[in-house]
Amino acid sequence: MKKILIVFTGGTISMTNDDQTSKSVISNNESDLIAKIRKRFHNFTLVPHLYSMKPSPSITPTDMLLIGQLIDQYLLDEDFVGAVVTHGTDTLEETAYFLDLFMKTKKPVVVTGSMRNFSELGYDGFSNLLSGILVASNPSSFNRGCLVVLNDEINSAIEVTKTHTLSLDTFKSLEFGPLGIVDEQDVTYYRDTAKRKSHLTTDQLTANVEIIKVVTGQNGDILDFLVDSKRIQGVILEAFGRGNVPPMMVPSIKRALDQGIKVVITSRCPKGRVRDTYGYDGGGYHLKQLGVLFAGDLSSQKARIKLMLALSVPEVKIEKYFE
Repeated sequence: MKKILIVFTGGTISMTNDDQTSKSVISNNESDLIAKIRKRFHNFTLVPHLYSMKPSPSITPTDMLLIGQLIDQYLLDEDFVGAVVTHGTDTLEETAYFLDLFMKTKKPVVVTGSMRNFSELGYDGFSNLLSGILVASNPSSFNRGCLVVLNDEINSAIEVTKTHTLSLDTFKSLEFGPLGIVDEQDVTYYRDTAKRKSHLTTDQLTANVEIIKVVTGQNGDILDFLVDSKRIQGVILEAFGRGNVPPMMVPSIKRALDQGIKVVITSRCPKGRVRDTYGYDGGGYHLKQLGVLFAGDLSSQKARIKLMLALSVPEVKIEKYFE
């Protein structure tokens, strides 16, 4: 019988209300989730693997690497047709994007979670896990990269982001919409991802990359501090609009580049892409001439994951990788 791997990492889907404080805390409900969901699947064997029980702010890039290695190893077995990862929603999109860049397997890999905990009315963990398994077991999901499935919508890990702190439909692909939907037992795709995938594999993450959000009147003090710390190999600037920064930041950007630190530009805007449109001091064209790289329409948190992974693979030409 064919198998589906279920990797449990923690998050709200694995939380209940604390008896004393009534606040959400980790409570391993792996067996309860599997027992309830297993009844819906007669043609597949669900194979649980407890990786961790962490709230998602505790998930690190090293965890993402280990989860990716774990999935790749399991899915080498031809009996496994796909995998589902349960994850906290705060950093879910980062883990999903890392897996999309990292994993060797072409088999479906789905990341899911929930916005409500096990104790709350309207707990969405059951339905999201059920939908995730349906997507991971569907042949149409093959070779689509890592997918994010919540609220019966299927999104690409490359495109999706968390848009709301509370709503059940928080995960959206703002530019293009979902790839498809789950309708009862049916998995329906409307389109492929609009973006090109880049695959990288490494045994360890060796690079440290930080993010600086650019604001009006900002100087280069924060960037200088990071450069002086001698602990970063790259920095993401979440810049204005099309990829512009205050002119007061430019000397510090030059200094970082001169010391071999990769500087990548993203935008504070939730939609659209950065480009070398403006030629004034601190404008995108000026920055590109200095050697700053552009991350297209990636968010700053995803650009960080991409740069961190690329810098950890010595043979990768970073400039070409970000083209």
